[in-house]
Amino acid sequence: MDKLRVLLAKGRIYESVYELLSDVGISLKLAERTYFPSTNQDDLAFQVVKPQIASALLASNKADVGFSGKDWVYENGVQDDVEEIMDLGFDPVRIVAAIPNTVDFEALIQGKVTIATEYQTLSKKWIADKKIDGTIFRTWGTSEGFVQDNEDSLAQILIDNTSTGSSLRANNLKIVDTLMTSSTRMYASKEALKDPAKKQKIMELKMLFESVLNARGRVMLEMNVAKDKFDGLIKALPSMKSPTVSPLFGDDGYAVKIAVKKSEVPTLLPKLQSLGATDILEYALRKVMM
Repeated sequence: MDKLRVLLAKGRIYESVYELLSDVGISLKLAERTYFPSTNQDDLAFQVVKPQIASALLASNKADVGFSGKDWVYENGVQDDVEEIMDLGFDPVRIVAAIPNTVDFEALIQGKVTIATEYQTLSKKWIADKKIDGTIFRTWGTSEGFVQDNEDSLAQILIDNTSTGSSLRANNLKIVDTLMTSSTRMYASKEALKDPAKKQKIMELKMLFESVLNARGRVMLEMNVAKDKFDGLIKALPSMKSPTVSPLFGDDGYAVKIAVKKSEVPTLLPKLQSLGATDILEYALRKVMM
């Protein structure tokens, strides 16, 4: 098999995916002012590109695998030309339309408007769907300042991504519509998936990523319990499958192991103790394969 060509998007996506690859066991080293990280994997070749173009490169078969926000896949119009392998869940955002707090949306769209946005394709579709008489003013980030409630404002509507809405609120803007939701996802070119060896490698990467992401949301709990408390404790345990149980030395009781969601721990630990669990240990997991 030729090396699997993998695209890494610059910025926040790179940082999140870099950490994920590291947890899987794939190391990257990126020298300053270069775009081709070295790796400890002989069958992988990495390239760093702008997040806006990663999906377009995959669609044109310039790479085999890439990581991109779903918003840029749809903005590039290549959603039918690439295959989504998995949603990593990183950097969840909404693509929204926003206007000044003091403006009435329904009244605004009765006239001609200008939309400030990086998302030209998504904005054109939104304008058409809403039957708005609008033109698009292309921006390159920091778009909030172009939309104000005054005659000098370059645009009347902003279409942008937001995670918490705090930047919009700070600029006295309110959300009037959500165009789509997005997060960082793993995509593959359709040509790569036609190659059995490449497809197998892509699915192996997916499996490894899933095992790390599963582990991030769980911890392992170990505890001891006396024989007379065992049945009551076991009935109260959450578990991925069944808990691991082994007899203690001297036949004094049982040692119990369970993998649980981190969110369950604050209420679970006091409950376990009340049911007779002792010597409770909690530790992190590296990989969990379901």
